Amino acid sequence: MTTATEHVHVVATLQARPEHSAELAALLGELARTSRAQPGNLRFAVHQQSSNPNQLITIEHWDGLESVDAHMTSPHVGVVLEKLGPLLAAPPQIVRYSQIA
Repeated sequence: MTTATEHVHVVATLQARPEHSAELAALLGELARTSRAQPGNLRFAVHQQSSNPNQLITIEHWDGLESVDAHMTSPHVGVVLEKLGPLLAAPPQIVRYSQIA
């Protein structure tokens, strides 16, 4: 059984080019669906900023670092990463957080 301190949250912030916001949202939606089926995934959600629809974030909750690492090297993530470049106005920011309480 995992404890709260073993859980990992990943927050990815992505800034779409204005003409590609809908395409980025669809791509991240597909990533969420496939990621939710991966072992160790506890939650994967995509959010769009209300005041800036070009800014999207993913909030992921994993049962540990091994699950995050397996996710990042999975084929479906590789496909998404290949498609992201032309859709983004800036490089994505991906930050891992360890739950401490």
